[in-house]
Amino acid sequence: MGVVITQIFWVKQALELRRREFNQNAHVALQDVAGRLAIVSGVMQTTNPVEQLSPGYFLVNTNSTTQPELLELYMKESFQKHKLITDFEVGIYDCTTNRIRYGMSLSTKNNEKSPTPTSSWIKTDKYPYYFGVRFPEQATFFAGSINNAIGSSALVLVAVCFFAYALFIILRQKQLSEVQKDFVNNMTHELQTPISTIRIAADVLNSDKIATQPERHKRYVQIVQEEIKRMQGQVEMVLSMAKAEQNALSLAMERISLITVINSVLEPYGDQVTLVTEGVEQEVDADPFHFRCMINNLVDNALKYSTGEPHVEVNVVFEKKRCSVSVADKGIGIAPEYQKKIFNKFFRITYGDVHNVKGFGIGLSYVKQIVRAHRWKLTLESVLGKGSTFRIAIPL
Repeated sequence: MGVVITQIFWVKQALELRRREFNQNAHVALQDVAGRLAIVSGVMQTTNPVEQLSPGYFLVNTNSTTQPELLELYMKESFQKHKLITDFEVGIYDCTTNRIRYGMSLSTKNNEKSPTPTSSWIKTDKYPYYFGVRFPEQATFFAGSINNAIGSSALVLVAVCFFAYALFIILRQKQLSEVQKDFVNNMTHELQTPISTIRIAADVLNSDKIATQPERHKRYVQIVQEEIKRMQGQVEMVLSMAKAEQNALSLAMERISLITVINSVLEPYGDQVTLVTEGVEQEVDADPFHFRCMINNLVDNALKYSTGEPHVEVNVVFEKKRCSVSVADKGIGIAPEYQKKIFNKFFRITYGDVHNVKGFGIGLSYVKQIVRAHRWKLTLESVLGKGSTFRIAIPL
């Protein structure tokens, strides 16, 4: 920022310097023209015949009538002598009609000339005989004279932009690195639990006494199966997220009954989750595996972030052209500033430096990816301290 501001300051200073130099050269050149005209007309030249009325407009007192052809010749010679290589306009004041006549556009760059209107030119009552000179391309002339300064400023600005972009990328990579590190730690911790359970169950199943206890043997086999299924679900969710990011997620679409699938998902949760349906049920096209995982993630999230004795309500509403599946809780809710971020991969709402709830931070991101892959619509309604409702709109 300091470099850019300094460059802007020096460019402005250069422009101001060129403007002053131009005005001084214009004054000297026009005084020269006024002196030569005074000699030809045989009148005495005034002390300060040139007056600048605006940045690009000058009046020159002549004390006598002026011949247009002579004025053109003297002005071109004087401007070229003082290195004023630019376009200009000249108009001669006629005191008998109180108008500026003979408006002509000229240039010291070539010999072309063309008439120009002078009705809007400023007049004065100070002099009975004078002519006016305008420089319509003064800004372009100034810019062209400091092309090198503008070019160097542009290069500096480009370099600063690249530096800012590089800094942004570095900070973003640092943030992603920290997020991925947290994810690996969480993933390792989450996988350690089923692995430990399976190891303990395997040790029990490996003992000789378990063969004489069929009920206990069956229970431990069931524990191993449940933990393997849990691990498989976690791994599948991570792999699905990776495929979704690469647009390589393939769905095995089937005609399914939402009520049947949701009931099977909610069965392990018991009385903690209630299913409410409205309307006449219709089957929908969906991937059964990913649909189950999506509903399980939403319900699991709702239970994790509930306060006191958790209670979650799953509503399925069937209409003529669509149905909606919503998962509502009365938990801690989500602050407005986090409601869009919670669908980002690895993002988790923290309180200070503590994660109050275990997880990977990819559950809601997975839900969003599956909804997008099905071309459905996901919305969130949440009030901090009162709970959240995730709603999925499914066309029929």
